[in-house]
Amino acid sequence: MDCLDFDALRAAPVSDDPFTHVLLARFIRPEALAEVIKALPAMKGRGSFPIGALKLGAAARAAIAGLESDEFREIVAAKFGLDLRNAPHMITLRGNSGAQDGRIHTDSVAKRVTILLYLNQADGPAWAQHDGCLRLLRGPDDLEDYAKEVPPVEGTLLIFPNGPTTWHGHKPHIGQRYVLQMNYMTTSAKAKAEMRRHHLSALVKRLTGAA
Repeated sequence: MDCLDFDALRAAPVSDDPFTHVLLARFIRPEALAEVIKALPAMKGRGSFPIGALKLGAAARAAIAGLESDEFREIVAAKFGLDLRNAPHMITLRGNSGAQDGRIHTDSVAKRVTILLYLNQADGPAWAQHDGCLRLLRGPDDLEDYAKEVPPVEGTLLIFPNGPTTWHGHKPHIGQRYVLQMNYMTTSAKAKAEMRRHHLSALVKRLTGAA
């Protein structure tokens, strides 16, 4: 967990433009970033893979352990004034994106809080062209009507409580784009069904070698 900068997260401001969120560059300490990226598995397919279906190196496992820790949960709860003590969580890793990814959307109502941790080096030419850079949008209709743009690089962390106006998306990017996504879930039947689906997906991917 030493690879994550909890002190910087505690000090990070909460923004309300265009919706409530925290954005923190280099949440992974710079001296640890290369090792975390190196510890990620090679991923050929699109889609989000449950971490239980993947072979992760020690540095990546350490970063994930930090996200799953009580300390991280307490910081997030305090930032947004939420009670997350009994909230189950779900965590996945996406390694690639395609032409159809990045369409404007809000997250499932089963997800109370969305946490995105970006695990790419900053020297990719796509990021300079704004491809694959997540935009926090003012509405559902225009990808150019954004308040902030988030390059998916160098351990950048984005956290936001989900809601009906948390519109986000990005310009298409075809190729490698690593992002860890963790969600604190509701305790609703829909949330439980979504977590069961991910657990089944992990089993299928183990049996088929899809990871």
